[in-house]
Amino acid sequence: MRIETSVGPAEIELDEVANPTFLLVMTHGAGGGVDAKDILTVRDSALAAGATVARVVQPYRVAGRRAPGNAVVQDQAWVEVVTALRARVPGVSLVQGGRSNGARVACRTAVELGARGVIALSFPLHPPGKPEKSRRDELVSVGEAEVVVINGGSDPFGIPDPADAAEVRVIPKQPHSFRTGFDVIAATVQPWFARWG
Repeated sequence: MRIETSVGPAEIELDEVANPTFLLVMTHGAGGGVDAKDILTVRDSALAAGATVARVVQPYRVAGRRAPGNAVVQDQAWVEVVTALRARVPGVSLVQGGRSNGARVACRTAVELGARGVIALSFPLHPPGKPEKSRRDELVSVGEAEVVVINGGSDPFGIPDPADAAEVRVIPKQPHSFRTGFDVIAATVQPWFARWG
């Protein structure tokens, strides 16, 4: 399905269930797509927990761009998409998340959207080789939402401090894009989905 936003359309891969326990809205990294294996692993775990799941291709990707551009504009489009999805799936908790840049968007908008939880896959704590340019403020800006971070142990974008999230799971020897460890991702999110459902 498509949702029109103020900066162009977003495309949604929607897996709906009858009487959902919660709504999960996930998105991709800066140049990636919603079929990344880690995103699909989270989707499958959420569906098993009774959620309706929306995987969002953000407007800049629909338009063919690889870089998200202005964060304020990106966040506004995200808020418009999630608001439309919540109108379609009313009366349940919102859990949102994404991988890399998508995890940043989910954290930055968690308070405005009233998210119960955030799944942050490969949260990019800083640009590679530049730990002084920390994005910690985005990670901890989530208000009452509980953030679950899953990062690779060899991620050049850094690994958040365990004190800055409800859970930080590190998968040893994995880079920014997971090659293995999908069973660990599923095992990490399952109890949180049970809690949020």
